Amino acid sequence: MRLAVLIFLLFGCPLTAYAQPVVFPALSGAADARELLVYSSLDEPLAKPMIAGFQAANPDVAVRYEDMLTGEIYDRIVKETDAGQKTADFAFSSAMDLQVKLSNDGYAQRSDMPMSARWPAWANWRNTAYALTFEPAVFVYHKPSFTKEPPPSTRAEFVAYLKHQGDAVHGRIGTYDIERSGVGFLFMARDQEQFGDIWSVIGAMGAAGVKLYSTSSAILERVADGRFVLGYNILGSYAADWASRHPDVGIVLPRDYTVVMSRIGLVPQSAASPDLGRRYLEFFMSKEGQSIMARELQIAAVSPDVAGENTANMMQSMLGAQLRPVPVSPGLMVYLDQVKRARLIARWNDVLRLQ
Repeated sequence: MRLAVLIFLLFGCPLTAYAQPVVFPALSGAADARELLVYSSLDEPLAKPMIAGFQAANPDVAVRYEDMLTGEIYDRIVKETDAGQKTADFAFSSAMDLQVKLSNDGYAQRSDMPMSARWPAWANWRNTAYALTFEPAVFVYHKPSFTKEPPPSTRAEFVAYLKHQGDAVHGRIGTYDIERSGVGFLFMARDQEQFGDIWSVIGAMGAAGVKLYSTSSAILERVADGRFVLGYNILGSYAADWASRHPDVGIVLPRDYTVVMSRIGLVPQSAASPDLGRRYLEFFMSKEGQSIMARELQIAAVSPDVAGENTANMMQSMLGAQLRPVPVSPGLMVYLDQVKRARLIARWNDVLRLQ
């Protein structure tokens, strides 16, 4: 899976468990070039366009890229900082709650960027933690299965479709396993906050024999080949990538409301080269960096300067108040409360099992 989604803390992971870093030499060829250290949950192959763009603008900088699970990023920054060691210069993670916790607990330093004042208020926590992507939770569907009727576009329509189709779609619905998928848990927690009747949706999926997965690709693969007719709450960036390569995959941004999550970037307090970390963050926030994400990674941009079909601006103009971005704020840390987490997962399992 290209996006690591463990949301809970992974304490006690030995350093030897981390993946080997990938080094991108400075384009200048200088043997003594400075090195930017990045901890990221974005798979290294996907990060290459951003790194290439950054190095084109900064040919004197080498990049050491360490691809980790989100919990590992948090754990390593805390451990290294508490031990008085230096840590990454830049951390980029999809675990919004863990990134905000780093910021809230003093493990991230203030980074005043040229774009800070113009960055959306919901996407900036005190100039320490910045949302750098805009990624909706979408319905995905198998296009050939909907030649005679449109796919569901609201949760009420989703439930009605499952009930009407009955045995014809039993076992052909997929969504995240919220016990194993951090993104799935985040989307479900937001659903519970945004939609008073969410448990009827979960119940309908349970009655339809929903299949649960920890990865986006497992669901999208089955939608692409027709084993599944629908996927619920799938991360939009991965859905868009699959749809671009598999013509039978369709995408719906729910009309009742669409939850939007973001990947957060920050400069750790104990960064070895915080100036390089800020340089990388500045590139992420620049028009060029945001355009690379939108164009090459199929991830919608946050920047107000980037326009196009893959950007937040376009989605907001089309959907307006239907979009519900998850704000970058200490409110995210409620998802780290293990008692509340356990209660939500227990109810989820009970509702699915009782159907």
